[in-house]
Order: sequence, then C-alpha cells, then structure tokens
Amino acid sequence: MNITKTAMITVCGRPNVGKSSLTNALVGEKIAIVSDKPQTTRNRIYGVVNRGDTQYVLLDTPGVHKAHNKLGKRMDKTASDSIADVDVSMMLFEPYGALNESEMVLVDMLRSSGGPAIAVINKTDLVKDPADLEARKAELKALGVFDDVYTVSVRDNDHCEELFDALSRYAVEGPHYFDDDAYTDMPEKELVAEVIREKALLFMRDEIPHGIAVVIDQMKERPNGIIDVDATIVCERDSHKGIIIGKGGSMLKRIGTAARMEIENLMDTKVNLKLWVKVRREWRDSDMYMKNYGYNPKEI
Repeated sequence: MNITKTAMITVCGRPNVGKSSLTNALVGEKIAIVSDKPQTTRNRIYGVVNRGDTQYVLLDTPGVHKAHNKLGKRMDKTASDSIADVDVSMMLFEPYGALNESEMVLVDMLRSSGGPAIAVINKTDLVKDPADLEARKAELKALGVFDDVYTVSVRDNDHCEELFDALSRYAVEGPHYFDDDAYTDMPEKELVAEVIREKALLFMRDEIPHGIAVVIDQMKERPNGIIDVDATIVCERDSHKGIIIGKGGSMLKRIGTAARMEIENLMDTKVNLKLWVKVRREWRDSDMYMKNYGYNPKEI
C-alpha cells in the first residue's frame, strides 16, 4: 500500500511581492492573475501540485493592506485566516526596503499562530550586491519566526523548483485533498472572470481597477465546440464606465481581445467573448453586490 502525503501551504506577504507569480510558477499553470498593482488577488486561490507521493496545496492569498471598505476588510481576513490550520506558511519578501506595517502585521500573525513558517526573498534578479541579500536574510532570521530563509527569482525561474525540497519537510501522511490531475479548485467561470479582470488591470489607469469586478453572465458551448462567453465589467462611477469603454469602444475592445486570446489558450478552443460595462456605486461596501460578484460577505 502506497503512503500518500499532503502539504497545505499558505503563500502570504504584502501586496505586489510576487505571491501569485510564484504560485503560478510552482503549479506550472496560470491559476492566479498577475499585475503590478496592489489588490490584484481578492480571493484565496488553491493551486495543486503532485510530486511523487506528495500533494502540495498552495493557498495564494490577498496581500494584507490598510482596508478602506468591506471588500478590503474581507481580503485582509482571508489572508489572516489562511495562516491558521496549514502545515507551513511561506511568506514572501523583497530584497530591499524597510519592512512595512502590513509585513510586520503578518509576522506577528505567524508568531501568534505558532505554526511553522519559512521566508522567501523574491526578485533576486534585482540584487546589486550579494552582501545586500545576505543582510536581508540575516534581518529575516533575526525575527525569530522563520525556520529558514530561501531566495528565488520568479521572473528568471531561478531556484523556484528547490522550494519543493523545503516544503516536503512539512508534508504529513494522509489522503490527497484533490484529484491527481487537478491544478486548482477554481471553477472555470471564475478563471475566465479573473482573466478578464487581469486585462483590465493591465490596460487601465491606476485609480479604476481597484473598483471593478467581472461577472460571467453566461458561458455556453456550441455543438461545434466554440464557447460563447457573455461578461460584465462592473465599476463604481459613470466616469469610470467611459474610460473602460474608451473612445469608440477602443479600450473595451483591447481588453476583450487580450482576454479572449488567453481564454482560448486556457480552454483549448475558440471563444466568442462579449463584454458589457455596468455602474454599481459603492459595490465594495455592499454585502449583496459582493456576494453576487463572488466575494462572500459572511467571511468579513
């Protein structure tokens, strides 16, 4: 009888430190959207990797930040809850800069939880002097929270694979939580919605993307295999609606074209994507709208 093991791993850190990029790299599939803007990840996302007899379940969490609305509070709670009841927490840092308030809040959470944790310094491709990296490692070790400190560059795919050796030490005997061919727990509709939101984050100005959500109104497969997707981009202001649509519909077309190409790669078939834009004022402070858009207000 084969003995199976599972390691539940929380991937945490401040916004824009590379959590989703690292999760995608380890899973080998794109399960979490990536941008250079904070608040990109809103939900806890499970990535699944099977190596030999061990299943690694990665929980990619929202970055902890100062919350300004109910959605922000929910994101912070999702991140903090993910630290509890896992086999190990993996906290990401950058090689330079003082540790900020949100990072110290997470460090304190890890200390209070008493569970094992490792630190990972990402973006080593930006390191100017090896001594700088050693200084950062010493700083993190001195916090007294982490079993060890590892260094990676997700951008260069450098040393990422070695993290499995580190994480395997925390695996426990037991059945696998997911099928061996699974790589995420996200429903297909949610994956499609996240791809569309990523393209909006990519192409639009900074002040708009935080206030948008994407809803899949309909997703149907034709007999010939083509998938029709009707989706709505929800924003909070009339002025934002105009910017999302763009002059003559140019911005909406740009978002839709990029999203369609990625969705086709994701589903390995042709996709007919139609996008609409609606205004829902202050939706991030509405329990009803948050529930409709996939953010459960009961978790706040």
